[in-house]
Amino acid sequence: MVLGIDEKKLIEAAKSKARYLRFHIPYSDKISVFGNDWFALKAEAFARFFGTPIFLIIQTTLVIAWVALNITGVFKFDVYPFILLNLAFSLQSAYAAPLILLAQTRQADRDKALSEADAQHREALAEAAEERQRLGVEHTQQLLALLKLNTDLTKTTHELSLRIETLTEEMHRRLEK
Repeated sequence: MVLGIDEKKLIEAAKSKARYLRFHIPYSDKISVFGNDWFALKAEAFARFFGTPIFLIIQTTLVIAWVALNITGVFKFDVYPFILLNLAFSLQSAYAAPLILLAQTRQADRDKALSEADAQHREALAEAAEERQRLGVEHTQQLLALLKLNTDLTKTTHELSLRIETLTEEMHRRLEK
């Protein structure tokens, strides 16, 4: 399988940001549904070009030049009502519509794959938060148990100290007699 430029960039970014993007790597095969061959990549790039201001400026300039050359009589290859110009627009739209649909479908599939990866990432974050919370509860319970044990030991130590003091006083009284 030959990867396209966009797919290579995504995989490189995923490797460099492995902690967050590790969920995107398993979806790298779904990034391009129509393949990564030369035609698919060029068709998508061309379809994306259709919506740019550069394309609209170039097309408008060509149409104005076409109409001006035919109206002024410099060239009379397409006289009014400009049948060849209409044919050119029909041909352009016949190819543009499927190419735009192809680009939209490929983008939708990329968005879906990245959305699934993001959902996995959010799920992993939620699981980690739950684990931290569970550990926090366990640690709190352990601390409470240790505190109770410490309190019991302190009471026992105090009781033993009192007994030692009592025994010491009793020994002193017996020795003094």
